[in-house]
This record gives sequence, structure tokens and C-alpha cells, in this order.
Amino acid sequence: MLKPKMPVRLNAVEETLIAQLTSVGDAANAERISVIGLPTRRVEAYHYTDLKMLLKAVPPLASAANSASAPALRVAGAHQLMIANGVLQHSATAPAGVIVGVADGSALSGREDVLVRLNTALAKQSLTLNLEGSVDPVLQIDRRSEGDAAHSASSAKIFVADDASVTILETYSGSDAAHLSNHGSYIAVGKNATLTHITVDLSASGATHFATNEYQIGEGAKVRTLAIHAGASLARTQIFAKFVGEGAHGDFTGLNLVDNGQHLDFTLDVNHAVANTTSQEMFKQIARGRSKAVFQGRIVVSRDAQKTDAKMMMQGLMLSDEAEILSKPELEIYADDVVCGHGSTCGELDADSLFYLMSRGIPKAEAETMLVRGFLEAVLDPIEDAALNEALTAVVDGWLLGAR
Repeated sequence: MLKPKMPVRLNAVEETLIAQLTSVGDAANAERISVIGLPTRRVEAYHYTDLKMLLKAVPPLASAANSASAPALRVAGAHQLMIANGVLQHSATAPAGVIVGVADGSALSGREDVLVRLNTALAKQSLTLNLEGSVDPVLQIDRRSEGDAAHSASSAKIFVADDASVTILETYSGSDAAHLSNHGSYIAVGKNATLTHITVDLSASGATHFATNEYQIGEGAKVRTLAIHAGASLARTQIFAKFVGEGAHGDFTGLNLVDNGQHLDFTLDVNHAVANTTSQEMFKQIARGRSKAVFQGRIVVSRDAQKTDAKMMMQGLMLSDEAEILSKPELEIYADDVVCGHGSTCGELDADSLFYLMSRGIPKAEAETMLVRGFLEAVLDPIEDAALNEALTAVVDGWLLGAR
């Protein structure tokens, strides 16, 4: 006779989450956490980011934001929409071709993931954007956690119409407090549409940041994404992309800027569900001090996805002996006529290149910065909007010159 499975031993964080879920009427997810708890390293998708161990505290659920701090990142000419503590704030008239609205609840799908479930349970509303044509200014969704430390969830649902073109920047920041924020974005990209989607975490140093980005990519669409971590002490960005139309292409890129005491995680899942689609995945990680940078990437090629061309690469740069860079690229292929590959490299700054620069009279610190900037060129250079590229470069330069 099989012995009944013993329930997990709950810690204070899990008990707080159960109480919060119960308070908003989500008994099902409260019961789920009470039975299985938060994911540990035994859960493959969280192998390097054990939430039961790493998540130390959950602040009270957020209330309405009475005031907002200044934007953490300004882009000249961008049209800004602000979400504070999960609620869309007043916005000026939208640019031509953009319809702004609000819908109840979260926009994320019901996938089996604890962060998605928490966002679905706690997000009270979703910003909706319908993009009906080519949008000239960069659209910036400025998501903020304001006031005293709080647990908040926000959501956005974006539709890019057939043949439309748009650049969307999402920034995450807020007051200097130990917030726990959980953000979700669902983006459907229409036939022959072009999307550039950039997310930048600039949360306070004591904050915890979670984000989930879901993409449905239609026929002939072109998608470029860039996710940057440069803020919270604990962060995880999950990227789920599905190709649902032939002839589509996606460039998925990310940059982990990890400093002393931080644990920052990118988890990527790209599903080629139809034939004749292509993708390139490039993630770079730079770690200094006693820190941990994580990349988990998976490409799934479905049985019907013949003629898929997909290549994944992670490159890590360690700037201290105490830093850790963890990488797990995967391919899961069910079709037989494909070109797929993955790779992962990690190392220190090239000693010969550093010596060469110093031999030309360049101080060591400046020489190291030059080499790091060269390492990052492949991530930032494809961003064509000059003002946006300048703003993102400033984020990187600020990290290079700063210290936590």
C-alpha cells in the first residue's frame, strides 16, 4: 500500500501568500500553495532560483498610490503611460493608431507557473493597447511600485494589428522600499507586423521583481525583444514566445547586470509551433561581487514545424572571483527537417586585450570598461531609435560606474 504523501512544511512567506490569496477570494491558488508550497530547486524550471529559499519576505498587499516618483528612465519623444501599484494612472491623448483601455483582471494565460498564478490572482486590471498602424513615438509603459513596501501585481494586454509597426518600452521602478512586484504582459503580433519590445528593471536595491512576457507571433511577423535586469536584489523575467504563423522571425535578447548580493534570472521558452519560422536567442550576463546570474533557455520545435531555423547563445562575463554565472540552454526537437543549435560560454576579460589597452596609456579601470562595452555591442546596437538606444546605453554606463 502506498503511503499518503505528506504535505509540505510551509514557511512564513508561503503562509503570508496563502493569507493574501484568501483575502482576495482565490481559494484555489491558496490551497495549491498550502499543498505544494513555492517551487524549490527540485522543480526544473526553478532549479537555479529556489523561491522557497530565496524569497525572504512578502510585504502587505499594495493600496492605491497617492503619489509617484520621477521616472527612472526618460526617453526623449516617448509617449508615457504609467501604472502605479497595479492601476493605470491618467494618460494624455494617445498617439495616432493607439487605442488605450482598461480590462478587468490579468492578461496572462493560465499556464502552470506560480508567478503566473499569483499575477492572475492579484492583478485587478490590465492596461489594454490596440495598435492599429505604424506608431511613430516609442510607447513607454512606466510600471511603478510606490509608497511603503508592498506586494503589487500589474498587467498589460497588447494587440499589434496586421502590418503595424511599434516600439514598446516597459520600465519597472518606484520608491526606495522592499517592494515585491509581479508584472505580466501578453502581446499578440499580427500578420506582417513589426514589434520591438524592451523591458528594463530599475527597481530599488531591496526590491523583488518578477515579470512574465508572453508573445503570440503571427504569419510573417518580425519581433525583437530585449530584457535588461539592473535593479532588484532578486529578479526573474520569464519569456514565453509561440510562433503561430509561417514566415515569422524573432530575435530574443537579454542582459543581466548583476552586482554584489543580487540573484537575477532569465528564463526563456520559445515554441516553434508551425513550419518555416526562424529565431535567434542571445543573452549576455555580467556579474561582479558575490552575485549570481542565471539563464535558462529552451527552444521547442513541434512535430509540424519543419524548416525551423533556431539558434541560442548565452555569453557570460565574470568580473570577480565570487561571482557565479549559471546557464542551461536546451533544445527539444520533434521535427526532422530543421537547423537548430545552442551554445554557452563564460569567462573573464581577455588578459591580452586588457594589456594591449593599458600599454597604450589607458588606465586599467577605463580599459576594463571599454572591453565590457564591446562585449555588449551585439545586444544594444540593433536598437535603431537613437533616443532609446542612448537611454539604454546610459543604464549600462550607470551600472558600470556604480557599485551596490
